[in-house]
Amino acid sequence: MDNVAAILLAAGKGTRMKSGLVKVLHPAAGRPMIDYPVTAARTVGAKPVVLVVGHQAEAVQGRFRAAEDIRCVLQKEQLGTGHAVACARDALAGFSGTVLILCGDTPLLRAETLKRLIDFHRAQTAAVTVLTAMMDDPCGYGRVVRDNSGKVLRIVEQKDADPKERAIREVNSGIYCMDAAFLFDNIDSVGSDNAQQEFYLTELVAVAAGKGLACLAQCSGDAEEIMGVNDLSQLAEASRCLRRRINRELMLSGVTIVDPDQTYIDQGVAIGADSTVHPNCRISGTTIIGSGCVIDGNVSISDCRIADNCHIKAGSVLEGSELLEAVAVGPMAHLRPGTVLHAHVKIGNFVETKKIVMGEGSKASHLTYLGDAEIGRDVNIGCGTITCNYDGENKHRTVIGDRVFIGSDVQLVAPVTVGRNSLVAAGTTVTIDVPPDSLAISRVPQVNKDGWRLKKK
Repeated sequence: MDNVAAILLAAGKGTRMKSGLVKVLHPAAGRPMIDYPVTAARTVGAKPVVLVVGHQAEAVQGRFRAAEDIRCVLQKEQLGTGHAVACARDALAGFSGTVLILCGDTPLLRAETLKRLIDFHRAQTAAVTVLTAMMDDPCGYGRVVRDNSGKVLRIVEQKDADPKERAIREVNSGIYCMDAAFLFDNIDSVGSDNAQQEFYLTELVAVAAGKGLACLAQCSGDAEEIMGVNDLSQLAEASRCLRRRINRELMLSGVTIVDPDQTYIDQGVAIGADSTVHPNCRISGTTIIGSGCVIDGNVSISDCRIADNCHIKAGSVLEGSELLEAVAVGPMAHLRPGTVLHAHVKIGNFVETKKIVMGEGSKASHLTYLGDAEIGRDVNIGCGTITCNYDGENKHRTVIGDRVFIGSDVQLVAPVTVGRNSLVAAGTTVTIDVPPDSLAISRVPQVNKDGWRLKKK
């Protein structure tokens, strides 16, 4: 969409959040709240997007530091929405067209809604168009006062409204389309004669109406979209709404989610058709899951790539790992970052891995720790095996060749290599390299003392 810019208000601290983190950086469904209106603005073609920052400005700017289409301006004192928009004037010097004004704490706003708002604003050649919603309980929101023809006369904040105005159910979302020339020619006329003694952007509505300019409102069909987040309770509700959207989209694409209300999937996660996700799962970050996978209950997956037909069994935790086709993990396994499992690998119950590559068809079925290791194809890792990778100062690597059999209760003291097709006997502590096709065995000879127990009694 041509000639659209956006001003996004993100300077407030968010006192009611009662948190050391600035409000707009609080995560909703895995992403900071501010990401959502920024994404919506970009989707409708807004360029540039001007962020008005204040509290923890460096942290907010840092979120978008590499983005060429984002400009940040500082509102040193938070004196109201009108003052915030005035701070963005220089960043849009020379711009002519439509200016979207958005709030950084509205994660439920959809790009489709913004597009309809812009189209309506332009079709009506309005100076100002306000996005509104009808609410059964409008408490806390500014009320939209219209004339008999439906044009907007003014917006009254709740603290300044009289009883008649408080009875109005149509509320202001804080989201506007404005003609750039009108906006910047009149922003200095906004005063602070109100209960909060702040410069309200809503006063521009009355200015436009007073000049006989078209000042309109478009009512959103979904009041949920304009929900602003002011405390952690509202953040939880917004996150629930986002997760419902995410889960619905996944189910419509062919993913079976057994209980959507008890499944927590973040924005940006991708899951292929014919995969099944059981209740109480948490799937987050940059995770991509292929088709035909089964994710059992109480599984946590973050920043992983999982290929087709994998089975992640109950209670497992996967972080920063890559799984190729038909891998089975768990139950109660822990894959730490840097784990790469090739096709048909099996990681069993109470197995922990970290920075390993495991070749096709290999398995570690239970009660094992594998860290900083390269493991070949068709390797069997016995119960209780440990790669001893840390000497107190440095990490060292273990290399295990193809078709090696590691017996139970083996310690591999890195750096060490076990050659292909070798067997390491149960209970062995491996401290030197094992040649290919060999048997490694290290045990204290067993001594039986006949009748010893009877003497003790």
